[in-house]
Amino acid sequence: MIARPLATNIEHFRLDAARWVSPQGIADPDDITPRVMLKLAYQHPPLRAMAWFRLAAALSQMGLRGFGPYVQRRLLRVYGFELAYDTPVGGGLYVAHPVGCVLHAKSIGPNVTVVGQVTFGALKSYEWPTIGEGAYLGIGSRVLGNITVGAHARIGANAVVLSDVPDGATAVGMPARVIETSSALTD
Repeated sequence: MIARPLATNIEHFRLDAARWVSPQGIADPDDITPRVMLKLAYQHPPLRAMAWFRLAAALSQMGLRGFGPYVQRRLLRVYGFELAYDTPVGGGLYVAHPVGCVLHAKSIGPNVTVVGQVTFGALKSYEWPTIGEGAYLGIGSRVLGNITVGAHARIGANAVVLSDVPDGATAVGMPARVIETSSALTD
């Protein structure tokens, strides 16, 4: 069972790397070989940060508890990026500019895009948001409290999200309000 967490996190990192081949889309994961992953990680510091996060998550899941907090502090010190090693994060997380990002969440779905200086955090109690698959979070957005950002939702720049955002919706403002919902996802 020790190999399963490592294999899962390597696969998630492969999906993370697929986002860096074409940030506007997702490359075919079958094209992401170990050599391509290493090349992309060398070229893109945010992807290196994700590699450290995936390693810490794997080792923590395998029972090596001391390494996770070390990596979490390293991510903050070297990349200016805070992501707890025990947060469930689906493959394909794309953090374009990690400096100033604080991502404390119950879970982060696959193929989520975080542009920069985004905060996921608690509001009044230690309850974190849930971020759905394919969500897009614009620069400076804040998602606070025990809420859900639905699948393929879009959060505008500098929005402060304090309530649930439905699947496929676009939310903007302070506090954020839904301005449109994609009919393709709600039908």
